[in-house]
Amino acid sequence: MTKKYKNIIDAHCHYDDSWFDEDREELLSSLPEYGVELVITNAVDLKSAGVIRAYAEKYPHVYFTAGFHPENLEDIPPDYPALLTEALKHPKCVAIGEIGLDYHWDIPKDLQQKVFEEQLILSKELDLPVVVHDREAHGDTMDLLRKYRPKGLMHCFSGSVELMREVMRLGMSISLGGVVTFKNARHSVECAGQVPADRLLLETDAPYLSPVPNRGKRNDSRNIAYVAEKIAEIRGMDVQELLDITSKNTKELFSIEN
Repeated sequence: MTKKYKNIIDAHCHYDDSWFDEDREELLSSLPEYGVELVITNAVDLKSAGVIRAYAEKYPHVYFTAGFHPENLEDIPPDYPALLTEALKHPKCVAIGEIGLDYHWDIPKDLQQKVFEEQLILSKELDLPVVVHDREAHGDTMDLLRKYRPKGLMHCFSGSVELMREVMRLGMSISLGGVVTFKNARHSVECAGQVPADRLLLETDAPYLSPVPNRGKRNDSRNIAYVAEKIAEIRGMDVQELLDITSKNTKELFSIEN
């Protein structure tokens, strides 16, 4: 993989995942050589927030989020909002995330909804954006987003164009990743062509969802180039222009000034 583009931002990834244990430092330190200007690595609970905070402190181009993912609620402490508030004070912590609803797994829906709602309330109190996970839970996710109207990002967006337009009406953004390169990704392709340019971000969700031609392999931020090429083709625009626009969008959403 060579440097073909510049000004690349990966708006959502998970560099604390064990898939990176063998070469994490080498990979993170090398990303700027491939045109990757910034990455935002996302927490799933307080423990992971602490781990990725260390990456943000070590690498100038790494930022992070803090929050409780719906799959990580089993041992959530009762005073987690206060603990989370403390973690969010870090200058390189840019959002509450990854939070949301996931009805694919057998996790009590009432607990998921309670924690998601409490974190949405916290986002309003702290004036921070949210990074939202929505898997097989579009209706309940949108009900809560309509109730609180946070600023933020629907990551790895998998909904229809109609749902995307409702997200736009709420003032939120969406991010698209490797799925847009898959053969049967009709919704992602349709959204890639119709989402307003100023509300589109690019992500990997690394180490998951590698784009074609690397599908099935471990994903990392360098693969944003393939996603950008596909979306630029769909939109009939220059790849670097798309990267510049999505970079600007990401910095504005997460209040990153560099």
